[in-house]
Amino acid sequence: MIFRNLLAHLPLAVATAVFAVLLVSSAPKASAEDQPMHSDATGHEGMSMPMDEPMQMDAAHQNKILADKKESEFNHHLAGLFVILAGIFILAQGTLPQRWSFLRFAWPACFLISGLFLLVFSDTELWPFGPQSWWYGLTHSREDLQHKTFAVILLALGVVEVQRVRGFLKSAWAKWLFPVLACFGSVLLLFHEHHSGMHGAAHMTTMARIKAEHFNFSATGFGIGVFRGVSEVPTRWQVIFARLWPLLMIVLGVLLVLYHE
Repeated sequence: MIFRNLLAHLPLAVATAVFAVLLVSSAPKASAEDQPMHSDATGHEGMSMPMDEPMQMDAAHQNKILADKKESEFNHHLAGLFVILAGIFILAQGTLPQRWSFLRFAWPACFLISGLFLLVFSDTELWPFGPQSWWYGLTHSREDLQHKTFAVILLALGVVEVQRVRGFLKSAWAKWLFPVLACFGSVLLLFHEHHSGMHGAAHMTTMARIKAEHFNFSATGFGIGVFRGVSEVPTRWQVIFARLWPLLMIVLGVLLVLYHE
């Protein structure tokens, strides 16, 4: 029964996902023109240079860069899946039967799980996975600090929405916390530092693509916050806004799933 209700919203979710794919396809791509020519490196085999040790260091460095890239992409993709699920559950919550009322907590749980995962696994150079302490990482790396800030925002949103579903938070300020935090996090994305693309011959192209992708995240997230806010205001457009912000969540989720460095 519950799956039938969820499937009833599947065409709308799919259409939203297609829109997100078209949106992300406009991000700048790395082209052959951006790659430097390596042909002048040939013909110098006779030069006696101690290359073995630097080459070994470069190989280890490249492996570390590749591992960081895979970790970052996985984190974005997993978060995207939870955001898509949250959007679908929000769209379907009005039609969920009473005997499945526990699913009212499903979409806040998606925020809690993704926030907890981001808090623990976003920066594996920190304890307990790496040698750095949290204090050192948060005070010496703006990227680490921003990752943990995003995690705290997700956790705060999840906790507040769980309490609202339970009926414990009925104050006027509670319904505005989601829009405010969503908009704050979206603006913070515009200043997000990302170091994994700052290496390699085409690092300028890579960073341009990463910035474009994060701008899409920011714009979509800001739209989610705005439309969630106006959906709380009694107007004749309230029903439309109440549908629009979870659709944008699905768009954001698809963008995250398609994230590539």
